[in-house]
Amino acid sequence: MNVETVILDGNRVATNMKEALKSRINQLSLKGITPCLATILVGDDPSSATYVKMKGNACKRLGIRSIRVELPAHTTTEELIAEIQKLNADPSVHGILLQHPVPPHMDERAAFEAIHMDKDVDGVTTQGFAQNAFGIAAFPSCTPAAILAIMDAYQIPIEGKHAVVIGRSPILGKPVSMMLLNRNATVTICHSKTPNVGDMVRLADIVVAAVGKPNFVQGDWIKPGAIVMDAGYNPGNIGDVDYEACRVKASAITPVPAGVGPVTIATLLKHTVDAAEKYVNAR
Repeated sequence: MNVETVILDGNRVATNMKEALKSRINQLSLKGITPCLATILVGDDPSSATYVKMKGNACKRLGIRSIRVELPAHTTTEELIAEIQKLNADPSVHGILLQHPVPPHMDERAAFEAIHMDKDVDGVTTQGFAQNAFGIAAFPSCTPAAILAIMDAYQIPIEGKHAVVIGRSPILGKPVSMMLLNRNATVTICHSKTPNVGDMVRLADIVVAAVGKPNFVQGDWIKPGAIVMDAGYNPGNIGDVDYEACRVKASAITPVPAGVGPVTIATLLKHTVDAAEKYVNAR
């Protein structure tokens, strides 16, 4: 292992973020408001169920109310949207999270669009994406925001750097590319149709792996001294980066687990508190 490599501790960053929320939650409590996050789980995907449970537990530990809506896999898009509209109309609910992915027969985009902008704490609506692209989003997508939060916590410079993002999903690859661009990085986006991905990654000062394939990024793709942000999570606690091979080349790298994941959850909690404060200020 290269002794110069910094292991970017997501647990530490997440703990600091959550500590900073406690006084804000107490202030809301004095005004009779408990921040509330509603999570919606459709079907019985075990990974999704685990994610929802983790988010609920994180809320409970911090004093955020959590509502868990579970719907069977045969739920129609219309039925899902009806549940979302109920949560939109409930003034005690400040954030709504629809766990991705929904069953394939459903129109996930239509369901995302049904979430009211003031409660879109994961930045999944097209309007939220557009605001993120312009750098004015109240609630940018949580995983992209977590990646930047880790880099900021470790004072990793972004301006003037060449970032290569592997993946173009609307809730990870695309928004993190926009956020890096807004921070004056030069951004290259690679995807399944990009030839010679390794050659592109070799040019990167910052690598963001968001492709959903275990150990996809190889050690010989990493330029010496590059920053490696692994946003992947695959069965067996494996990221999208071949961690052991990449860390000997990188100057800093996120592990999986205990890297981007904990900060993603902390960001979701922060956005829920932000939304509750916005609700109080608008009354």
